[in-house]
Amino acid sequence: MDRVYIVLAAFGGGLVVALLGWCDSKEPFDARKFGGSAIRALVAAVLFAVGYHLTSPVGIIDLFFAFLGGAGVDALGNRIAGKFGNGSFPLPSKKGRPE
Repeated sequence: MDRVYIVLAAFGGGLVVALLGWCDSKEPFDARKFGGSAIRALVAAVLFAVGYHLTSPVGIIDLFFAFLGGAGVDALGNRIAGKFGNGSFPLPSKKGRPE
């Protein structure tokens, strides 16, 4: 059950960063960009849960670090994806797709 809390904290951190980024951009909501952030947050959450060594019960500080880790992975992934021209990575970009 402790791993579930770690997953939820890391996933929540990634989603909070995605929502704060959208609020800061003052652009209309783009589900494609948010979906990419949600997938990156989910990957970060799973990696945290798999790599987390549960030698003691999970405390509030562990959840805080998982939250920050999920937020950091999404923020870093978003910056890298934006530099390569696809801010919604791992979802395909809109370029080259018929509308």
